[in-house]
Amino acid sequence: MTLTITTHLNLPGTARAALAFYRDVFGGRITTTTYADLGQPAESAGADRIVFGALEADNGVRLMAYDVPGLTEAAPVSTRRMDGMTLTDQPFFVSLSGETLEEVAAYWERLAVGARVVEPLAASAWSAGFGMLTDRFGVTWVLDVATPAAG
Repeated sequence: MTLTITTHLNLPGTARAALAFYRDVFGGRITTTTYADLGQPAESAGADRIVFGALEADNGVRLMAYDVPGLTEAAPVSTRRMDGMTLTDQPFFVSLSGETLEEVAAYWERLAVGARVVEPLAASAWSAGFGMLTDRFGVTWVLDVATPAAG
């Protein structure tokens, strides 16, 4: 049996814009279903919002997004430094690992548009490149160059 885990973003009415942004970053195809597609009257508030949205790219990136009914703004992200580490209140990050710094840096540059950089992309003790940012949709991304496992 094969399992697939896909990050599912719960957004405050920005799912369509977020999926388009991530398509610009990663490439791929977007599919969407609106609340109206599922029977909500087209003239009602929120009928054009996304209930099922997905991005699937040939490079393996898969994201899902939907507009949470009644949610009008993203929760603020809080970060602080302690003992050389960045701590945050976010319940999850989206982690993107690549084989080379050049590959990771290209995605970093695209994700960083309108983002708040938490940790700049730079060499670290464990990776040729590591960085963290919170994009304009409030999603925190951790990007790094994959390091071969020891042993």
